[in-house]
Amino acid sequence: QVQVVESGGGLVQPGGSLKLSCAVSETIANLYTMGWYRQAPGAERELVASLSGGKTKYTDSVKGRFTISADDAKNTVDLQMNSLKPEDTAVYYCNARTSSLFYWGQGTQVTVSS
Repeated sequence: QVQVVESGGGLVQPGGSLKLSCAVSETIANLYTMGWYRQAPGAERELVASLSGGKTKYTDSVKGRFTISADDAKNTVDLQMNSLKPEDTAVYYCNARTSSLFYWGQGTQVTVSS
């Protein structure tokens, strides 16, 4: 099984930046897909950004503001979040996907408020 641990969440003002990190107990290159998801209260969990085969994808609402990147040497995947908005407030989850299973972290809270 793959262990997934997120960190870096916190409180930030609108327009500010925050960097989330995801530590994985597996070589990133051996995973099918790495993804950052988020879930706001009362909302459905959504895929924010993903990294697979060196390619990145982003949901429209974060394009140009968020960047997902991997450091295979450290087995980590980061999500750099800039120009944060109140609507970005959510619990952010890291997901590591193998060819058959999805492994989830416990989540880290991101709150964007003035």
